[in-house]
Amino acid sequence: MSSINRKQMLSLVDKYGAPLYVYDSAIMRANYDRFINAFDVKDLKVHYACKALSNISVLKLFKSWGAGLDCVSIQEIRIGLMAGFESNEILFTPNNISEEEFDLAVQLGVNINVDNFDMLEYFGSTYPDYPICIRINPHMMAGGNRKISVGHIGSKFGISIHQLPLIERIVKSFNINVAGIHVHTGSDILDSEIFVKAAELVFSVVDKFDSVKYIDFGSGFKVAYKKGGLATDIEEFGKDFSDTFNAYCQNRGRDFELKFEPGKYLVSNSGFFLARTNVVKQTTSTTFVGIDSGMNHLIRPMFYDAYHQIENLTNPDGKKKIYSIVGYICETDTFGVDRQLNEVRKHDILMFENAGAYCYSMASNYNSRYRPSEVLLHEGKDYLIRHRETFEDLVRNQPNPKF
Repeated sequence: MSSINRKQMLSLVDKYGAPLYVYDSAIMRANYDRFINAFDVKDLKVHYACKALSNISVLKLFKSWGAGLDCVSIQEIRIGLMAGFESNEILFTPNNISEEEFDLAVQLGVNINVDNFDMLEYFGSTYPDYPICIRINPHMMAGGNRKISVGHIGSKFGISIHQLPLIERIVKSFNINVAGIHVHTGSDILDSEIFVKAAELVFSVVDKFDSVKYIDFGSGFKVAYKKGGLATDIEEFGKDFSDTFNAYCQNRGRDFELKFEPGKYLVSNSGFFLARTNVVKQTTSTTFVGIDSGMNHLIRPMFYDAYHQIENLTNPDGKKKIYSIVGYICETDTFGVDRQLNEVRKHDILMFENAGAYCYSMASNYNSRYRPSEVLLHEGKDYLIRHRETFEDLVRNQPNPKF
């Protein structure tokens, strides 16, 4: 368990109720500093990928630490601006959006990443002087599973590396200002070799455009979800990749800015999800622990087959027993099968670890359930950073006309 202790977690439940998301800013800061310090290049910029956890209070912290911001929607951009980021600190990396959303991004003045020919031609004809970044699909299968692998030949993301001649023709025809080249192969990547191979392909693209100022390698670093689990050795990766990047800059006789967009790496292990046990149900083959939550609050185990360490905070000295932890949604929302937990009783508080990334941000109102509160632990104090939803929130946007 992290530096957050059991009694502190239980006191937060007493204060704010359950289910509850809790984030530790000290862990976020340590992850950010570790990432920054792993690289030895002349110009490095880390953009926090806020789709992982987009609460404005979290964004304000990353801004204060010197990070930039990676956004995938206009709404995320607007939240980033509210958090204090300048337009030039924000990189907009959308997928399959309309011209209208790109127009709004131009009006807001952010850095824009384009990943298809239609929008490349649209920018060339509509905003010929606006600097853009081009996202390349390297046709590399990488990542923990196909759902989080985004750089393979069948992916919807990016422009194929094999279509480089067409990119060149469009850029030349419209005199497009290509300020950056971007690549992202997937998530949960353990070996730095994938990034080095992607770099070799991307460098061949950068060579074609003299206007390029930065090269963005996305993210995808693996974090450990189990005690002793595998994770990207960021120090080893930083050294190897810095050597590769510096050699390219030296070969070109000019310096480029190196960008990364970590999200999960920065916030995953900073988050904890707390839920209360509603029922302990014995069947012919299984003992189920049913909690006051479900896939509407934490969908990763159902969506990605993701693993989250689960601990019984209320009964830490209880005898170890085998349970399957399930939710209250009218679906098969199973958080864990055949897990060893200290004996679980009704009303006990269970804690899910690694709940900082893609947990609350993927929450929903499925089954008309309320989304939970979020609390931030920062410099010795706890702050409520999102209120628990109410029934009024559920029906607020439903006009309820008379028929």
